[in-house]
Amino acid sequence: MLEGFARHGLFDLDVTCDGDLAVDCHHSIEDTGIVLGAAIREAVGDKKGIRRYGSCILPMDEALVLCAVDLSGRPYLVYDAAFTNQSIGGMDTQMAKEFFYAISYAAGMNLHIKVLYGENDHHIMEAMFKAFAKALDAATQIDPRIQDVLSTKGSL
Repeated sequence: MLEGFARHGLFDLDVTCDGDLAVDCHHSIEDTGIVLGAAIREAVGDKKGIRRYGSCILPMDEALVLCAVDLSGRPYLVYDAAFTNQSIGGMDTQMAKEFFYAISYAAGMNLHIKVLYGENDHHIMEAMFKAFAKALDAATQIDPRIQDVLSTKGSL
């Protein structure tokens, strides 16, 4: 899922995780989300000149997922997704929410993910990661019309 995130968001990403998978995947996935969120926060810096907002509605076969991002500095996650299986490969499906929660709080971003519909859990999960990638890519784009930060308060 992280490879899809990096490829479709056009992000240079190299992740190594030495976790406690013998116990379960929870801490490895959550900690990866925290580290990725912190990297995003550092990469956007003072946010001068970036678009701040990004969204994507992404189809993946029969699944359709909406993702919207606001790099406001205020962390919040709205997550509306359900899976029929307990895991996809080695990842517990309930960990998707924990992963995106960790990213949103570590990055200081407002993140909304909604599965509009879908039947195949793998397609739903993949669409979530790719939609997040596309929305984040849009939010981090430099816009020459934005001279400072995109805020009426003058700061984010």
